[in-house]
Amino acid sequence: MTAPTDRNAASLQRILDIMARLRDPARGCPWDREQTFTTIAPYTVEEAYEVAEAIRRDDRASLRDELGDLLLQVVFHARMAEEEGSFAFADVADAISDKMIRRHPHIFGDGDAKTSEAVRGTWEEIKAAERAAKTDTTEKPGLLDDIALALPGLMRAEKLQKRAARVGFDWPEVSFVLDKIEEELGELRSAIAGGESKDRLADELGDILFGYANVARHLGIDPEDALRRCNDKFTRRFGFIERELRKSGRETADASLEEMEALWQAAKKEER
Repeated sequence: MTAPTDRNAASLQRILDIMARLRDPARGCPWDREQTFTTIAPYTVEEAYEVAEAIRRDDRASLRDELGDLLLQVVFHARMAEEEGSFAFADVADAISDKMIRRHPHIFGDGDAKTSEAVRGTWEEIKAAERAAKTDTTEKPGLLDDIALALPGLMRAEKLQKRAARVGFDWPEVSFVLDKIEEELGELRSAIAGGESKDRLADELGDILFGYANVARHLGIDPEDALRRCNDKFTRRFGFIERELRKSGRETADASLEEMEALWQAAKKEER
């Protein structure tokens, strides 16, 4: 019987070999050969969300498959980097291994962290030192500098707020945030009434969304998950409207807003 470590190594080498074959200039797949970091990046993001969705559904078979798809993205990027001479898959694996050892001195060194809170504190201190080491100038890096621009808006808003809260830049309780949102809603209403530009309206609406992300953070709720749950609820209730209308041979385009609203309320009642 093959030892687990041997199987892991063999399985990993297999996918690396498959990707090398797909990217082979002479014998590879035309589609795979044409791809670049830029064209593959959207698939990488999509696969990460597919992993999260499998976890949300508590579907282990799907999780296995989706993790494989996500691993393929890492292998794909690493292969393209190896072809241009930047780095190889082994460098990626070594880099993350080194980082994990460096950020866990209480496990791999002489550090002392007995609680999760202590571990988080050490982790952030080490991350801050790493950020400073990466800065080419003598200027101290900003607290928010390394929060990725490519994150979904609500997720990035939450991360920005969490980071700022660590140094005390935060509302003391959620009621203050709700008051601020009411203020921002008033500003949006005024901007709409005043016929302001779309850029101005976008700014005002952004303030409101940022505020709601802050509410979610204060309540300990993931704002992306809250919106995802709402999306699921909307899809479910709208599907109810469609099914009910089709029972009488009609489609949503044939129904009035009042009829659809009544069916929406019926869907809510059925859910309760």
